Amino acid sequence: MTNAVSSRTLEEMVSYYGARAHEYDDWWYRRGRYDRNAEDTARWHTEVKELYAVFDSLSLGGDVLELAPGTGTWTQRLVRTARSVTAVDASPAMIELNRANVRDERVTYVIADLFAWEPERAYDAVCFGFWLSHVPVERLDDFLETIAKALRPGGDLFFADSLTESTALHDNRRVPGAGSQVMARTLADGREYQIVKNYHDSSALSARFARAGLDVPVRQTATYFQYGTGVHTRHVK
Repeated sequence: MTNAVSSRTLEEMVSYYGARAHEYDDWWYRRGRYDRNAEDTARWHTEVKELYAVFDSLSLGGDVLELAPGTGTWTQRLVRTARSVTAVDASPAMIELNRANVRDERVTYVIADLFAWEPERAYDAVCFGFWLSHVPVERLDDFLETIAKALRPGGDLFFADSLTESTALHDNRRVPGAGSQVMARTLADGREYQIVKNYHDSSALSARFARAGLDVPVRQTATYFQYGTGVHTRHVK
C-alpha cells in the first residue's frame, strides 16, 4: 500500500521549485552537476530531440492550456502554433522566468495550486511537461478528470515525464522504498527538500487516462523519458 502524501510535503515541493527556478534549466540542458559524462549527456540530448519531434508534429493550435509550464521549455514551442496559451503554475518564480524567456503577449499566466485549480472553460489542447510524476497517486484520477474537463472533445493532449534512470539526476537518489512517494532533492547550495516523485508503468498509465475519457497511448524513449499524445474521447461532467 502506498502512503498518502501530506499537505506539508506538497507545500514543500512548491517551495522547492520556487527555490530551484533559476537553476532548473541546468537539468534540462545538462549543465554543471548534471553533465555527468559525455556519453550520458549525448544520449540525453538525442532523446530530448526525439521528444521535441513528437511535440512539434502535433502543431497544437487554437487555445492551449499548459500546466506547470516552468521556465518555458514547452511554452516557447507552443507559441509557434497556438492562438493563445494559458500557463498555470504554483510558483511565482517559475512564472517570472517563463514570462522573461517567452515574451509573448498571447500567453496568459495564472499562479494557482494545481491540485485545487479548476478550469473555467474548455481548451483546444492541453500539455504538461514533467508534472505528472509529481502528482500523488491518490490524486491522480482527480487530476486526470480535471484535464478531461479542461479539454474539449476531440482536443489534443501531450505530456512528457521521466523514467527511472539514475543518470538523469545529479546524484542517484530514488524514491526511498516501497510504499513511499517522497524523494529528497538537493539544490546547488546544499538545501534539501522533500518532493513527490512517482514513476508509472506505461500501460497502466494509459488505462488511467482512458478512465477519464482520454485516449493517450503512453510511450517512452530508450533511456530517459516517458511521453504520451492523444485526444479527449468523451465529455466528463
